[in-house]
Formats: sequence, C-alpha cells, structure tokens
Amino acid sequence: MALFTDIKQLAHPYHLINLMMSLSFLITRYMPGLCELVFPAAQCGELSMWESEILFFMLVIIMFRSRKTGSRNMIAYISVFNMYAKVCNVLLWFSCDPLYGIIYIILAIIHFLVVGEPVYQGPEKVVYFQGKVLDEELQRDKHCIWLITFFTAWSPACSSLAPIFAKLSAEYSLDNLRFGKVDVGRYPEAAKHYHINDSSFSLQLPTISIFREGKEVERRPCLNAQAKFQKFYFTEDNIKAAFDLNNLYLECKKTLDAKKEKKEHIKSE
Repeated sequence: MALFTDIKQLAHPYHLINLMMSLSFLITRYMPGLCELVFPAAQCGELSMWESEILFFMLVIIMFRSRKTGSRNMIAYISVFNMYAKVCNVLLWFSCDPLYGIIYIILAIIHFLVVGEPVYQGPEKVVYFQGKVLDEELQRDKHCIWLITFFTAWSPACSSLAPIFAKLSAEYSLDNLRFGKVDVGRYPEAAKHYHINDSSFSLQLPTISIFREGKEVERRPCLNAQAKFQKFYFTEDNIKAAFDLNNLYLECKKTLDAKKEKKEHIKSE
C-alpha cells in the first residue's frame, strides 16, 4: 500500500520533471541523435574522466545524505537524489558550455515557480507560526500541550514528514493538545532561539518538540550520551511511540472531561 502511494506521488508532474532534469546530462550524452545536436560527435556515448568523477562524488554524497535522512520512504530518497543531481547537472552543463548551464538554471527556476511540489491535501489541524509568535503563544496558554515541527521548505525529509504530521494532528488534536509548525528557513531567529541547526547539512531537520507549560520537555532527534544527534525515522508509528501520543491524548482528554464536569456541576447548583 505504501509503495503504491509512493508510485502515485511520483507520477505527479513535479517529480517527473525533476527526474528528467536530474538525468538530463546523461540522457543527452547517451541518446543517439540528441547528443549530436548538443555535443561534438566525438563526445557522444562516453563521459570524460572529470565528468565521471563529478557523478561518482554525487553518488557518494547522495548515499551519505540518504542514510542521515529522517525518513525511509521512496519519495524522500528520490527527493534527496534530485536535489544533489541537479547541482551536479549545473556543473556538468557549465563545463560543456556556460550557455547550457545558464539555460539549465533558468529551466530549474521555471520548474520551481510554475510546477509546485505536491502538498498534502487531507485534513489537518496545524497552526503555522511566524518566528517569535510561537514563544508568545507558549507563554500565553501554559495549560496547552504543543507538538511543534521545526522545518524548512527545501528539505526532502521535512516534505516527507508534512503529510504524517498533518494526519497525526487531525487524529490527536484537542483544545489542550495542539499541533504547530515553524519554518526555520524563513525565520532563522526561531532556529537560533530553539537551538536548531538550519544549514543544508543539518541533522536536525525536521525536529519535533513537545512543550508543556511553555517549556520544551522532549524532542526528536535528540542528543545521545556522546553529544551526537541520534538518527530518528519520522514514521507515523515512531512519532506516536516517541511522544507517547496515545497516553498523552487520554491524559488531555481526561483533563478536558474533568473541566466540563466541573462546569456542569457549578451550573446545576
């Protein structure tokens, strides 16, 4: 079922065009007829030593980043591949002809602006905060427990987490158990305030934190005994287990029911 869902997502024009752009240099170099239109005939059907080294280095980076990503689904891996493959394609096209490199960058920008990445369309109960607004909300209502995701729009792992977090918010949200998100790419001051590294090589994207009485009590990924971030796979079951969402929901529900009974008792008197 999960594989079918991933394949269905890959059929979206955004991912199809992304894959074509990621493989554009190799396809052009090895496709008869097309190669002769772009490259000298002597270069068709083979890569130079420098081009091979660039591609090999790209594969090493992709494997390293894929191991560090917080998700195990196919979409996340392909998104990581596309991100680094397109960077390598810029280098490869520029090395052949600066004009090709400029055209490739323009096409990549058009793709990004015109064909947006598919987003989760299902139900969600998520509040999107702007920088310092989160801290103000946490201090305003200390009786509410918050699960907050710190993310960036460009991170494949964050994109993979989005539908999972939205689904959990729709399932577990209560008046005193709420879900929120902060884009630390847009609001770097929030990343600094909550001690989250928002660089492209960060192992903290995404990060989910739970706040009680306005204070953070737990987060994933977290530091281990050696002060290194432990790998955390952001699957639905892992998030439920890590934050004990079932018991947390029952606790908050019980609190709400007790308040409701108290109000009804006061009215009856």
